[in-house]
Amino acid sequence: MPEMHILQDLVLIFAGSAVGLYVCTRLKLPPIVGFLLAGLVMGPFGFGLVKSMHDVEVLAEIGIVLLLFTIGIEFSIKDLLRSKRAVLLGGSLQVVLTIVISMVLSLQFGFAPNQAIFAGFLVALSSTAIVLRTLQDRAELDSAHGRLSLSILIFQDIIIAPMIILTPLLSAGSEYMTGSIVSLVLRALAVVVMVVVLARWVVPMVLQSVVRTRSRELFLFSIVLICTAVAWATNELGLSLGLGAFLAGLIISDSEYSLTALEGIMPFKTVFTGFFFVSIGMLLDTSLVLSQPLAVFGLSAGVMLVKGIIAAGVALMLGMSSRTAVIAGLSLSQVGEFSFILSRVGLSNDLISQDTYQLFLAFAVVTMAATPFIINIAPRLADAMTRWPGLRAFKEGSYRHLKDPAGQFQSLSDHLLIVGYGLNGQNVSRAARATSIPHVIIELNPDTVRHLRATGEPIIYGDATSAETLRRVGIDRVRIAVIAISDPTASRRIVYLINRENPNVHIIVRTRFISDMKALLDLGAQEVIPEEFETSVEIFGRVLSKYLVPRDEIEKLVGKIRSNSYRMFRSISRDGYQVSDLQLSGLEINSIRVDQTCELAGWTIAEADVRRKFGITILAVMRGGELIANPDSDVMLQSDDVLYVAGKHEHCTRAVHALGESR
Repeated sequence: MPEMHILQDLVLIFAGSAVGLYVCTRLKLPPIVGFLLAGLVMGPFGFGLVKSMHDVEVLAEIGIVLLLFTIGIEFSIKDLLRSKRAVLLGGSLQVVLTIVISMVLSLQFGFAPNQAIFAGFLVALSSTAIVLRTLQDRAELDSAHGRLSLSILIFQDIIIAPMIILTPLLSAGSEYMTGSIVSLVLRALAVVVMVVVLARWVVPMVLQSVVRTRSRELFLFSIVLICTAVAWATNELGLSLGLGAFLAGLIISDSEYSLTALEGIMPFKTVFTGFFFVSIGMLLDTSLVLSQPLAVFGLSAGVMLVKGIIAAGVALMLGMSSRTAVIAGLSLSQVGEFSFILSRVGLSNDLISQDTYQLFLAFAVVTMAATPFIINIAPRLADAMTRWPGLRAFKEGSYRHLKDPAGQFQSLSDHLLIVGYGLNGQNVSRAARATSIPHVIIELNPDTVRHLRATGEPIIYGDATSAETLRRVGIDRVRIAVIAISDPTASRRIVYLINRENPNVHIIVRTRFISDMKALLDLGAQEVIPEEFETSVEIFGRVLSKYLVPRDEIEKLVGKIRSNSYRMFRSISRDGYQVSDLQLSGLEINSIRVDQTCELAGWTIAEADVRRKFGITILAVMRGGELIANPDSDVMLQSDDVLYVAGKHEHCTRAVHALGESR
């Protein structure tokens, strides 16, 4: 029975995909590579296990439709506008320059002009799935190079739809080109009208009625119906199924039900997208790789080199530092998954031959498989390459107008340095302003610097991995440096430079993982705050509160966990403690503000008798900006005084809660 053969093929595909994914997970390779390898092994050029190639290709087409549909749902016009400069300018420059340079090179190898343009289409796209997954695993998605890479990838995901539309036009003869363009414009207008009508009136009304039934099954079927109906309509107008699916997702993305729709469709998208990459693997002729290894690997290296240079050049044009530009260029140097979709369209329109198609599949797979390894070594390569004469001029970026005027921070002394203006940097800056602590911020996002500079914030544009940038903010006079960026490699470099320029700076580093602590402490950081550990402590505290454990008991346990765990982390990398790290039987120094409601206001230190009541000692009193060190017992405490006290953790906690707030 034919249907049994199909079922057998499905079993083989699922089994092969599972094994391929397992191997790639163990080797830390992208899942896409696992699907491609599974197809390679089971296809006609492998062991020939799968018989119904046509059925697999049909399932792959469904995967393409669902993939583009989910991209349409996830697409956010607000996100696009938020980073419009990097997305629109950076993305368009990268795509156009890659197409032009690839076209010129292709013409040298005897390609026809339309084929050369199509070759540029194929090479211009990078792998959103692989790059984002790798940057997320490395906690670098919020770094400067991570944000730039994401912006360019967003533009590439948008431009795939026009590329799919234009590809059939490239195969038409010049005599038909004018008529085809006119026809395309008319059909595009019809699609735009359809999308506007559906997005503004039809889909919101339909989904609202469906949601009122509270039937998840009906909602899911309605979403799939919208996807397939719009895809079918665009196909009937002579446009691609993929474009219709993307537009259908775009229609739903503007509704309040987009997240629910995405949640329902994602499992299907994952399975059917897997079929697409399995089908690509089946089509890859391994004999070509074995017979022409130099051509395959030479093309792979050449494509990655050209794409990396172009993307890095675009980053420099956008004013990024040379380090950020190099890492972003290396991150975007591979051929992307959408190039496979486009290659199928080009093959069906005779824009590439079967041999060229096989060669493209081979070097595209090689570039994708190499990407995680390249991104992992990119920071070290960038640190070495920024010392090259050509890149040295861009070490701090090219936003000259955002740099501080000469001598602006020369008067600062004993100040706080904040590296990075993300959420952590903002909170530290806000606290510094509230307590009148002199501070300066280093930030690599030019839009953030421009906005904050207008509000009077002491911020400069620059790359803190450069010693020149650190000197501009008076690193030799800095008292405390807080490093709050999402780039572990850059954080280590900054700690090293600060410690080299001024060993007396107290360095506090925010990092994501506990595993990063040893390297940072070895390089000279005094305190490393891992979000992974702090999150677990916060969860622990909230769990205890739900079990109605008394608040003081929770704080005592949390304090003990922090004290013991951080001491354990430090002991991993240090044989002993510095004086600033020394804890004598849990002794700590804390501060208490004497406000109008505090019972100490109007009392002398002797009358307050905090040593007997709480087990703490008053070391100093801060009054109106003047420090009274080692105060006598007859000193009268006044409202707004800040008391610096010493004692065991539990004694300080009890005194703070009884007398005021810890500042």
